[in-house]
Amino acid sequence: MKNKTFIGLIFFVALVIAGCSKDSEQGADSSHLKKATQGAEQLSGIGYFDATDECNFAGQGASYSLNMTGDLVGCLYTFVDEYDCSPSGTYMELGREYFVGTYNGVYGTFWTTYRFEAKYEGCAENGSFVGAEIKGRCQHPIVEGSGTGVFEGSIGRLFMKDVYEGETVTYHYTGHLNDLNL
Repeated sequence: MKNKTFIGLIFFVALVIAGCSKDSEQGADSSHLKKATQGAEQLSGIGYFDATDECNFAGQGASYSLNMTGDLVGCLYTFVDEYDCSPSGTYMELGREYFVGTYNGVYGTFWTTYRFEAKYEGCAENGSFVGAEIKGRCQHPIVEGSGTGVFEGSIGRLFMKDVYEGETVTYHYTGHLNDLNL
């Protein structure tokens, strides 16, 4: 019985070594690994509420838009789908966003879904917020297959944190995108 186990073990090791050799078909052409090992592009910048409507958010049917600066330059159109506010002022919002602009000067578009969570001074009866925002953050996963131009085939996620500078709120973003068409 021990001889069968030993022979089986030797056979298994031989298969593993043959499969991992430099001359194996898979080892000779590693182009299938290129996409998986390219790594992600790290992004950061600041979004500003589009108070003067430079992006024409109403013309896009959006609830509002942000002017994006930094690694992403352009307009981020926001479409609010759901929201709710608890009596304590905890606000949650779900929706979609459409980015139109550039990354490193190369044009493209993509869609995200987002989840926004914040604390406000209070809530209205209809579930919206009342008063000033105390703190807020959101996650923005890229919708797979939605990208065009530099973002075609890209996947990734952006994170935003609301930063208060006096009366002004800015939206600081960081994130990673894989498979950019640079």
